[in-house]
Amino acid sequence: MARTPVLTTRVLLVCAAIGVATGLLGGIAGWVTPVLLASPLLFLYGLVLGSHVLPGIIAQEVLRLPLVALITHVFAALIASAFNPAWALRFIGTALLFGLIQEGVAALTRYRSWGAWRFFVSAAIIGVIVAVVVFFAAHLSVMPVWAQILYLAISVLGPIAWTAIGLAVGTSLRRAGVARR
Repeated sequence: MARTPVLTTRVLLVCAAIGVATGLLGGIAGWVTPVLLASPLLFLYGLVLGSHVLPGIIAQEVLRLPLVALITHVFAALIASAFNPAWALRFIGTALLFGLIQEGVAALTRYRSWGAWRFFVSAAIIGVIVAVVVFFAAHLSVMPVWAQILYLAISVLGPIAWTAIGLAVGTSLRRAGVARR
């Protein structure tokens, strides 16, 4: 008897739909980023970058299957790139990084544990990575100490807050029957 593939056409279409919707948000984040980086509100960048956790969170919450976070992130990155082509490599790099982290945490539980805690663990890991990388890449050490602390807190909490939003959206989609086979 032939085994049913995990990534059926239905699964890929759901990933694509979630990727398009979250890619639109990613495109908006791409427009906001240069303005934010050039402003005194630079410390809010972690909140904007944190929005990029949504594709994988929503896809994993709806479908609860291997690879859906990574695939959905790639779709979202391609859509976001259409809005800001100059940032295409950044969108794709972020998608791969965030998607692999989300898949990695899910793989550690063998794709069997779908409690909210698991999503928040991946969000915290992403938040810490974002906080450290952007802190050094954007030379935030020249900012006042209060802004550095605020930046670090927002960068870690941003992905966590977006994860809560993504879980709510994913749960609603699941209840609406998107995950039915």
